[in-house]
Amino acid sequence: MKRIKKIGVVQTAKVVGILYALLSAVILVPMGIIMIVSGANGNPIGAWLTLLGPIFYGLITFVMIAILSLVYNFISKKIGGIEIELE
Repeated sequence: MKRIKKIGVVQTAKVVGILYALLSAVILVPMGIIMIVSGANGNPIGAWLTLLGPIFYGLITFVMIAILSLVYNFISKKIGGIEIELE
């Protein structure tokens, strides 16, 4: 068994933040386009904010994963890291 002793904070946060931004874009961008085309009940601001949603999701995820990576690194020093088996 191998242990994950430390997680790279910035690299992990970048990768997960980009993944979340891309995954949310799959849903939010088409929804925003539909809202803009349909008139969005006279409120185009909501539709444009929906298009910006993936950026916000990516940024918020980046911050949260960076914090969680720091917490993991602190805890793993005290009690040991996650164990995985590699071949």
